[in-house]
Amino acid sequence: MAATPTRRLLPDPWTAVDPVADVLHDLRMNGVFYCRSELTAPWGLALPPFAGCMMFHVVTEGGCWLEVDGEPPVQLAPGMLALVPHGVGHRLTSAPGGPVTDLFDAHREPVSARYEILRHGGGGRCTAMLCGLVRVDHPAAGDIVRWLPRVIRLDVDQSPQAEWLHSTLQLVAAEASEPRAGSDAVITRLADLLVVDAIRSWIVRHPAAPTGWIAALRDRQIGQAMALIHRHPGRRWTVARLAGAVGMSRSAFAARFTELVGTPVLRYVTDWRMRAAQVSLRDEDVTVAALADRLGYSTEAAFSRAFKRARGVSPGAIRRQSWTNGHGVWTPGHGAAPVMAE
Repeated sequence: MAATPTRRLLPDPWTAVDPVADVLHDLRMNGVFYCRSELTAPWGLALPPFAGCMMFHVVTEGGCWLEVDGEPPVQLAPGMLALVPHGVGHRLTSAPGGPVTDLFDAHREPVSARYEILRHGGGGRCTAMLCGLVRVDHPAAGDIVRWLPRVIRLDVDQSPQAEWLHSTLQLVAAEASEPRAGSDAVITRLADLLVVDAIRSWIVRHPAAPTGWIAALRDRQIGQAMALIHRHPGRRWTVARLAGAVGMSRSAFAARFTELVGTPVLRYVTDWRMRAAQVSLRDEDVTVAALADRLGYSTEAAFSRAFKRARGVSPGAIRRQSWTNGHGVWTPGHGAAPVMAE
C-alpha cells in the first residue's frame, strides 16, 4: 500500500500578492491633527518633535523649504507632499536658513479638536499648506517606519498615480479651506491615502537593503511566511508548518528567516501576537479571554503571562489605560504626544 503523502499547508490566495503592498494596505492613521497654514514671506516655523508620530506637509499654493538636521533642504512646490516619518523636529521656511518662529508661538485659530488655522509671516508672497500629524497604529508600523529615511518627498506630477493624487490633494485643500460636517473623517481617510502612497513610492524607488524587515517582506518565500503570520496570528504556527507553507525545508527556512528578519521565527510569531493584542486591547471592546482565544492561547492565564512577559504590563492594565485616555484622543499642545505601539 502506497504511503500517504505529507499534506502541505497551502497559503491563502493573498500570498500571490506583494506582501509589502498588503502591509501598507492595512495601515490606518489614528489621532490625526491637521492645520491649514496661510503664510506670507518672509516666514519660518520651527516644529517640535512628536514621538511616535508622522508629520506631513502638502503645499497647495506658493512654495517653501523643509529643513531637517543632518539632511539637505527639501524644496516643496504646489502639488508636492513631504513626509517626516520619524516625528523629528524640523523647520519650514520661505527661504533656506531663514529665521524661524516656534510653532506654538505663531498665531493659531482652533476650528475643532483636530483642526486649526495658522497665519504667520511678513506680508509678502503667499504660501498655503495643509500640515498633518498622524499616529499609525497597525502592528507593523514600527517595523516599516524604522527603515524609512528622515524625509520623503512625493512629487505628484512624477507619480504613476498623478491623476488620483492631484484629485486627492484638491479634496484635502477643499475640505481644509471650508470645513463642513464630517470634514475630520474625510481628511483622515485622505491622509491615509497620501501617507501610504508616499511610503509605497519610496519603497519602489529605493530597493530595500539585503537584510531588514522590508527586505524580508520582499523575499518571495520569507515574505509569504510573514504574510501568513500577520494574517493569521492565532494559528498554532510551528517552524515546520510555516516552512512547508512556503515550500522550504525547516532548517533552510529557519536560517533564512532569522538572517533577514533579525529574530527567530517563533519569537517573531509571539511578538506579532503581542503587538496585535495591544492594539486590540486599546481600540476594541474585547475581553481578555476572547482575545486569548483569538490569538491561539489555550487559557486566559497563559495569554496574560505571555503578554506581561513581552510588554511588562498586564492586558488589563492596557485596557484600563485605553478607556481612561479616551482611546488616545490627543491634540498638540495638550500633554505628551502619543507613542506608537511597538
